[in-house]
Amino acid sequence: KVHQFMQFCVVSPIQYALADFMVSDPQHYLELPAFYQAKRDLFCELLKPSRFELVPARSTYFQLADYGAISSNTDTEFANHLTREVGVAAIPVSVFYEDPPAQTLVRFCFAKDNATLERAVETLRRI
Repeated sequence: KVHQFMQFCVVSPIQYALADFMVSDPQHYLELPAFYQAKRDLFCELLKPSRFELVPARSTYFQLADYGAISSNTDTEFANHLTREVGVAAIPVSVFYEDPPAQTLVRFCFAKDNATLERAVETLRRI
């Protein structure tokens, strides 16, 4: 939870700088949907041959994946295993619930360079 706030809470001077950037370069944010769509499509296409079942995702740079065919561990246990033993970070979905439902979902961030995505998926397909 600390990581979540550290990554997604931005100090005021940086917020002002980003606002100025968006005014001076408005085309940048207009290009982002296609940019991230290409990242998601690449990640999903590469992960298709794996044992993960992908859950459709829109308007995000996270891809949900059901790992039920791989493990019966809780999502926090599975995410820890992926991070520590496999070397690919995943976020357990249950941390976003007060009372999480029984499910086998983790989410992967695909806002990475293509080489990183390719290496990660190569590792994930071996599971």
